[in-house]
Amino acid sequence: MNSIQIRKVGRIHGRSLILRNACVTDAKFILKLRMDENKSRHISKISGELISQQNWLEEYEKSNSEAYFIIENLYGIPLGTVRLYDARGDSFCWGSWILKDGVPVNAAIESALMVYSYALHSLGFVNAHFQVHKSNAHVCRFHERFGAIRVSEDKIQYEYTISNLAINLSMEKYLRYLPNGIVIEDMTK
Repeated sequence: MNSIQIRKVGRIHGRSLILRNACVTDAKFILKLRMDENKSRHISKISGELISQQNWLEEYEKSNSEAYFIIENLYGIPLGTVRLYDARGDSFCWGSWILKDGVPVNAAIESALMVYSYALHSLGFVNAHFQVHKSNAHVCRFHERFGAIRVSEDKIQYEYTISNLAINLSMEKYLRYLPNGIVIEDMTK
């Protein structure tokens, strides 16, 4: 089965958030999030050097297999990150989902709905898969409330899948967070 391709876009507009394609100038913000002691215990380790983050973002700009976004409020203030990657047939993976402290309470739900809406309605995916660090009980509960099912585990993380039915039921359940869907702004050339 051929995989659906993950496509980068310039911006995805939601109700109160924007997902903006990440670029090299976001390296300092991303590094600060990833080096936060409380947040970094649940994600893969990085060197902590700005140049390494900049190099990763330069390589990302050349890739065509993932989409990495800065989550912003409507005023362009960065609130976090999220990434779509690892297309497998009609399923996509999402992660690198980090929100800085003090974001509005709706940011997690709205950003998740935006990811699902983009992946399903704009890219054509049907299902999703992802991993969550076992110690990140809050995020595990979040995904399970959305209908994700644990399908395997190792010493460090749980592997989840979420079906099309569960995604659509959650999108309906949480419609108030994204009542008008998303608007996509393509990359500028």
